[in-house]
Amino acid sequence: MAHGLEIAIRARAELGEGPTWDPAGNELIWVDILGSRVHRFDPATGRRTVAITEQHVGAAKPRAGGGLVVNLRDGVGLYDASGAFRWLRHEPVPGRRGNDAAVAPDGSLWAGTMRYDERPGGGTLERLTGDGGASTVLPDVTVSNGLGWSPDGSVLYYIDTPTRRVDAFTVTPDGGVRDRRTVVDTADLPGFPDGMAVDADGCLWVAFWEGGAVRRFTPAGALDRGVALPVSRPTACAFGGPGLTDLYVTTAAVGTEPGAEPLAGSVFVLPGAGAGLAQPAFAG
Repeated sequence: MAHGLEIAIRARAELGEGPTWDPAGNELIWVDILGSRVHRFDPATGRRTVAITEQHVGAAKPRAGGGLVVNLRDGVGLYDASGAFRWLRHEPVPGRRGNDAAVAPDGSLWAGTMRYDERPGGGTLERLTGDGGASTVLPDVTVSNGLGWSPDGSVLYYIDTPTRRVDAFTVTPDGGVRDRRTVVDTADLPGFPDGMAVDADGCLWVAFWEGGAVRRFTPAGALDRGVALPVSRPTACAFGGPGLTDLYVTTAAVGTEPGAEPLAGSVFVLPGAGAGLAQPAFAG
């Protein structure tokens, strides 16, 4: 195992994804997409709780008033603090599900979708506000994945996994984006870019599916650090813990052999990896 890397949660998640630090409870929230589960983990006590969703769940993020916003198979839903559920936007599309999502600095949710069969162009990236307003940011996406904003909120970074790129957009005053350009081309690196976190220095930490690693890139796109994992399918990463200095990494067991990868599906942590950015809650 890489120097300093620890097992935070030993699990066998089918498709562990979407780690998010919840400062209100000092907990890590993460999902098992195909297991239809939302997990919470308190690293101070080791306490773990699990909530089962009725559909595959691509992401779960804290809401400003308590509860969660969730990117489900058939749209985006809200759980209040008591666990009651309602749809924010119900838009079922046969063969499609929600995937990774993130909350922007203005409190809106940017939610990605994809086809189960990963058909090219079968997904989208949508922006949703707390009043249910929705707009399509990007049509014709294949596997909508990592999202993150620069420390000053002026740049959005985005990953559509099969492109093997991290693209950047300039954020406009109305919360939209323009001027798409590529900042990282990973075609020469093992694996496919998946989930992503941006640190306080503006560097991009990217999990590489089938690459067995998390790699950090500068805002100019230069590779400056790599962390090897003992599994082939890391999916996403996020900063958490006291001071947001610990990097948590989710992984997937789907498609792996238990004997060959006994830790696949676990959550790992790299203590003291760097300085993370506080993530806003969904304003709805």
